Amino acid sequence: MKTIIAIIFTLSLTNLSLSQDTVIDTTRRTATIDYKIEGKQVQFSPNAPQLNQIAGAPKAFYTNYWEFGDGTYSKENNPTKVYKKPGDYEVRLWATNNYDTGKPPTTRPKKIRVNTADDTYQEQASMVDAIDLQRNREPIPEEEIVLIYKYKNTKDYTTNGKVYLFYNEAKYGDDNFTITDMRTYHGEIEQDNDNLVYTSKLESKTYYASAEIQSLRNTFSPQDSTERQNLPLTLAQAKANYKNSSQLSFSNMQPNEERNIFYTLKTTPEMLKDTSAIISVRGVYIPDDNYDDHNVKDMEMEIVTSHDPNKMSSNATFLNYRLVRYKKPKFKIRFQNNGEGPATTIRLETDIPDMFDKATIEVLDMYPKVKICPKYEVQYSCLDTSYTQKQAIFTFKNIYLPGSQQKNVKVYDSTKGFVQYRIKFGKDFHKQKTKSRTAIIFDKNDPIITNYSTTRFLPGISIGAKAGYNLFSDLDNSKSYFVGATVSPYKSYKWYWQVELLNSFHSFDSNKTVSQTIIGEPGIDDRIQRSTTTKSYDNIDWEIPVLARYNLNNYIGVGAGLHGALSISQKITENVLIEEFENTNIQPPFLLDSSQTSSTTKENFTNFRTGFLVEATAGFARIGPSLGARYVLNLKDNYNYLQLYAIWKF
Repeated sequence: MKTIIAIIFTLSLTNLSLSQDTVIDTTRRTATIDYKIEGKQVQFSPNAPQLNQIAGAPKAFYTNYWEFGDGTYSKENNPTKVYKKPGDYEVRLWATNNYDTGKPPTTRPKKIRVNTADDTYQEQASMVDAIDLQRNREPIPEEEIVLIYKYKNTKDYTTNGKVYLFYNEAKYGDDNFTITDMRTYHGEIEQDNDNLVYTSKLESKTYYASAEIQSLRNTFSPQDSTERQNLPLTLAQAKANYKNSSQLSFSNMQPNEERNIFYTLKTTPEMLKDTSAIISVRGVYIPDDNYDDHNVKDMEMEIVTSHDPNKMSSNATFLNYRLVRYKKPKFKIRFQNNGEGPATTIRLETDIPDMFDKATIEVLDMYPKVKICPKYEVQYSCLDTSYTQKQAIFTFKNIYLPGSQQKNVKVYDSTKGFVQYRIKFGKDFHKQKTKSRTAIIFDKNDPIITNYSTTRFLPGISIGAKAGYNLFSDLDNSKSYFVGATVSPYKSYKWYWQVELLNSFHSFDSNKTVSQTIIGEPGIDDRIQRSTTTKSYDNIDWEIPVLARYNLNNYIGVGAGLHGALSISQKITENVLIEEFENTNIQPPFLLDSSQTSSTTKENFTNFRTGFLVEATAGFARIGPSLGARYVLNLKDNYNYLQLYAIWKF
């Protein structure tokens, strides 16, 4: 009986263990939409799950983005909406969890019935420029964001035109986004993206999409919403710098009318994971098909791993070291006042790596919008910049930035701010990764520390030309010289790999071989025959060294690695001298006869040998000319040698 009970107990534990191994928790938090209709107003509120506070971060909170199903939206947490027409509307909500450890909750669209509407109600005008791009939150890998494409008819007549959205920058190998949904409300029609449509009004200096792609990429720079004229050039540049696009046509747009298009962008698993990087999308708005006039707007986004409004990012995530000397990398510091009251002073203490020149800092943009402070004290709002040995300090003075916990604050974007600046490289900087972060201090509160913003350099390719002479101490009459090329990363700072292909011409002699044979009768006919054999070699060798090198400074470098060599062509000349002597007891013996023969043979791809090498160079270690000495220890006898060479890296 005890045995049976033990077996049943064991089987129960086994089944429980198996069931625990196979159950996968697929639960994800959800938020729902609540609404209440009072007269002509619809009051919306989110019903979101409890937040999981990030330890040490400011108090966690939600920010909400709403779409009301009629082409309008709101970023208020609890918005009130008045519809112009009665009917059924599909309302959408995206809740973003700030300072929370989990993923943003998902929300199903909700259909609502509106019976009481106000056809005289006018939405408040919100656009200053003809085009604007907005988003509901920063992109996180494998999640979705909403992009709002806003455009306005600034003409004094009804227009028909086009809108373009370009995304997935060509400079990144993998796509960052896919468009999973597009919501239009004014009869916009999707066009074929393969054909860029130009107007009939073209100037003589016009660039078409067939222009050389690389040159158009080189002209890439962030675009604002100012009006432009050369439409073919704008579209060609956009196609050169972005891999994907969406094209829509619109019609019957009234003067001063504003419209919105909503794109749902799903970030891909291959999305750039660098959380200090800045990526962008570009909008091109053509208000009237009959003219070249158009507007361009770029929207920059910072990749994040959690929704933390306090962040530092840069467009200098990956730099080409050959081309950075006169470039000015851009940095952006974002912050948000999460307090219960307004902030009047905000201090940003930002690390400046040694490779940058602090004196060249140029403030490009900021919010709150203020003037740059003069050298004397003033009472108006301004931004002051000062420096320490390792930091730049940006201080907003005499401002009013409301807090997200403050009463009567409905739009959380009003509690956010930023500083964007650019800076030059110093006179002498090395190819090193850098990182910097910012301490954000609101009034007299404790500092909030941002993430690290990193700058990295692409490896680049350096091609070197190399020539020299090989000294083989164990080979007779050796003469060996070579020419070749090297491949290594461009101007590496300390450690780097180097691969070489050397073509050498080598001639040498082997040791003589002597043999004697008695051909007469001993004591009667004292004759002997002596054969002397010599071989000479003329080789064309390929050598392939692979080594790790280390630059001690700008002028001295050392290296060690593996060495392989193969004779791709080997010519062997064999000379045989046959001599006949008599009276061998007499010195020197008497030569009776001699004859000599010579033969030549050729072999290809033979005499493979491997070994180790060590070397040192002096000159310009990172780029330019230098002299070097290398000792190669081959695993095959007689092939150790000393190599003396000159090299020039480009």
